[in-house]
Amino acid sequence: MKLRSAATFLLFTCMVAHAALAQTASSPAPVNLKVYIGGQQRPDIMRGLFAQYMAAHPGVKISVEVGGATSELNQKYLNMVLTARDATLDIFLIDIIRPAQFAAARWAEPLNDYYGKDAETELSRYLPAYREANTVNGKMMALPALADSLFLYYRKDLLAKYGEQPPATWPELARIARKIQQGENNPNLQGLSFQGKAVEGAVCTFLLPYWSLGGEIIRDGKTSFERGKAEAGLNMWRTMINEGVAKKNSAEVGTDDTRKEFQAGKVVFGVIWGYAWNHFQAGADTQVKGKVGVVKLPAMPGGKAVSCMGGWNWAVSAFSKNKPEAVSLIRWLSSPAVSKQLALKGSFHPVFAEVYRDPEVVAAVPWFADALPVVETARPRPVTPVYKAISDALRINTNTVMAGVKTPQQALDEIEQRVARALR
Repeated sequence: MKLRSAATFLLFTCMVAHAALAQTASSPAPVNLKVYIGGQQRPDIMRGLFAQYMAAHPGVKISVEVGGATSELNQKYLNMVLTARDATLDIFLIDIIRPAQFAAARWAEPLNDYYGKDAETELSRYLPAYREANTVNGKMMALPALADSLFLYYRKDLLAKYGEQPPATWPELARIARKIQQGENNPNLQGLSFQGKAVEGAVCTFLLPYWSLGGEIIRDGKTSFERGKAEAGLNMWRTMINEGVAKKNSAEVGTDDTRKEFQAGKVVFGVIWGYAWNHFQAGADTQVKGKVGVVKLPAMPGGKAVSCMGGWNWAVSAFSKNKPEAVSLIRWLSSPAVSKQLALKGSFHPVFAEVYRDPEVVAAVPWFADALPVVETARPRPVTPVYKAISDALRINTNTVMAGVKTPQQALDEIEQRVARALR
């Protein structure tokens, strides 16, 4: 009897083991995807999205690596990893200014072939500027994730007090700002704050008036530099400083300096990115809650309103061992449904016009109704593999003009030479 029981037990054990082996053989190992994001991109929200995806795709496991708080820090890390052809990262977020660089370095996987017949239909849904910024030599190098733009924030209460409407041109802004400054008689009240420090924001400081007048940095891959328009733009900023509309040390003002000063109630007009809105409305120390409006950037006289585009994009590493699975994930992350979630949960700007108009989004983030026309006027900074050299030329020389170290003519001499050298 004991022998029979032992034999039965042995048979049962073998059957269980065989079944387990069969199951293992029929169930592929999970695909492990590693995603790199920056610290400013709300890792808490992103992890929630990845959890949703894994729940719907049990065969995919996603791990997250969180990087620095600035575009520069994140790019420094990615430069190191991708130069080494490291395959540990599958997906990463890159700044809107980076796709051409990643294409030239062959760090990012071109995405067109993964779409098949649906490519044009799917890609056409994005805001045009974001599709353009991510397309290099006809290839889609990344998918838009988060939109952004420079906005003109203004004090609704002060403009109403002095019977003024938001300005349509930069000279009109200067007039309104001086009127309010004189009326308030507050030496600490700035009429305008903008980025004059030698940071990426100063590239946009140069480009805003230049673009408004129809100027271009690059046409058909070659230098296209219109000195008269560039000089008019730099002179406009210097006039703001000389006349006391902007503060004398504007050359020291970085992006978050403008945000902090406006939030403290020390600025009438501020040129800054979309992230500032939540700080103005919900910051613990805000002095401007409920007092802020947002409109298009002013135009130069005889020009048109234009903004400088920001944002982030999902890219797949050219060295990933899981490219099809990685592409599937970023297509979902870059979908209207996820864009809506990001708007609702983090007030991130959508990359689809339709999401700005979504009733649920408008109810949750009312100012998006005013934001959409601004985002639609935004332009990408030059899409070129040598963007860094161009950025350096523009921001450094713009800073020296704001500091009074160089005349606009001297700065433009150097900009023209450096841009031409970079594009040879």
